[in-house]
Amino acid sequence: MADKKDNSKETQYKPPKGKKTRHEIQLPEAQVAYTARADWLILRSQDKPKAEMFYVSYVARGQESADRPVTFVFNGGPGASSAYLHVGALGPNRVLFNEDGSAPKPPVRLLENQESWLAFTDLVFIDPIGTGFSRMVEQDKKDEKAAADQGKSKEFYQLKRDLESLGEFIQKYLSLTKRWDSPVFIAGESYGGFRVGKLSRLLQEGYGVGLNGAILISPALEWMLLDPSDYDVLHWVDLFPSMAMAARHHGKSRITAESDAQCRALAEAFAVNQYAVSLVQGERMPAPDRQAIYEEIAAFLGLSVNTVTLHSGRIPFHVFCRGLLKDSREVCGFYDATIRAVDPFPDRETHQAPDPTLYAIERLFAGGINTQLRKHLQLETTRDYALLSMEVNSSWQVDTQNHAFERQVGATDDMRYAMSLNPHMNLFITHGLYDLVTPYFSTDRLLEHMKLTQQQRERITVQHYRGGHMFYAWEESRRAFTRAMESFYHRSM
Repeated sequence: MADKKDNSKETQYKPPKGKKTRHEIQLPEAQVAYTARADWLILRSQDKPKAEMFYVSYVARGQESADRPVTFVFNGGPGASSAYLHVGALGPNRVLFNEDGSAPKPPVRLLENQESWLAFTDLVFIDPIGTGFSRMVEQDKKDEKAAADQGKSKEFYQLKRDLESLGEFIQKYLSLTKRWDSPVFIAGESYGGFRVGKLSRLLQEGYGVGLNGAILISPALEWMLLDPSDYDVLHWVDLFPSMAMAARHHGKSRITAESDAQCRALAEAFAVNQYAVSLVQGERMPAPDRQAIYEEIAAFLGLSVNTVTLHSGRIPFHVFCRGLLKDSREVCGFYDATIRAVDPFPDRETHQAPDPTLYAIERLFAGGINTQLRKHLQLETTRDYALLSMEVNSSWQVDTQNHAFERQVGATDDMRYAMSLNPHMNLFITHGLYDLVTPYFSTDRLLEHMKLTQQQRERITVQHYRGGHMFYAWEESRRAFTRAMESFYHRSM
């Protein structure tokens, strides 16, 4: 009787119903006929459904799988859905931004994306568990209590388990669609870029998936660089050039430079020389020398010397974003420091204004992805689409840590390992120059410590664009990025 009861429980489970539709898109060089599928792939444990992983695939019709690459795409957070890259840059339809990446007035507009990567690759957008429409499978009360007691109710909100779920998904998708003979690429943004770095090793070593290319967009490669303090150096060095360029963009820089490129070069040279030395020495540096450094920092960043002195040369980006445009009662964005907004609380001591480059554009991506899924792809579901889940983000755990002192978490070593494992895999790493959250100079500096051979260096492309964390919101940057990616794909196959 017990077996019969268990079997009946299993048959009670019904996966969500997906949708398949057919479309065409006229791109600059060709018309592409494609099939879109919005569906869930079920992850199982001991033959029982564990999680429902939502995805949207766009597959060109009438092309041999061995000739047509497939690219698996995800964003970061952790807790972010794939909507940002889906309707922001890569998919067949995208949300409309102003040319400079700022948000237009409501309502959201979705238009045919002339820079869609469908021109050269099939696309599979994956929502990690807890984001988008992806969910854990509901258990009965007894199993639910047991899972909670064991801490498994949020098992996918962990570094290693999250990577494993993506590996399982990709492996299952290739089998389900008979695409094991296709060139495979992975692309991720922000924490998704970190995922790409880790998966470049894990997919090949643990899941038998050979990669032609890995694309890291605004990646956060080493976590220790994201947690600044009074006692470190590297975070402040990495952040400095982006703040200096933002100050120039707003006309606040007091450094003489003939062009943005020259300003960038001067800021990078200052950051790794005088600035880094002053941070290392601290108050060991003679006071007059230290004050001279503070004055130069202030000139680069368009801030007062008093502000720089108060912070001992370590300027948090929220201080910079509020102080730079204080005269006009404005703040600039964390994720794109060229975007500005009115400070609603100019008389308060701390920065309490909304970030005009994340929450101010959330409405665009929320409206865009829901329009794409429910209207254009005709998916019927009562679920709410979780664009950015703070529950996932706040619950995130590092399940690879063996000791309390083991704090270094990064993806750079995995990329080095993966490049030795597969000498044919190419990497493309890119940032927005005005991004203060995952600054471009961090990646540039890390690459100089990877001890690569000349042949390996030739397989890495590093290209940065005007704009911020989501630089593809800028029209000129999105177009340039797509051209660069098309060349990268041809080179990697």
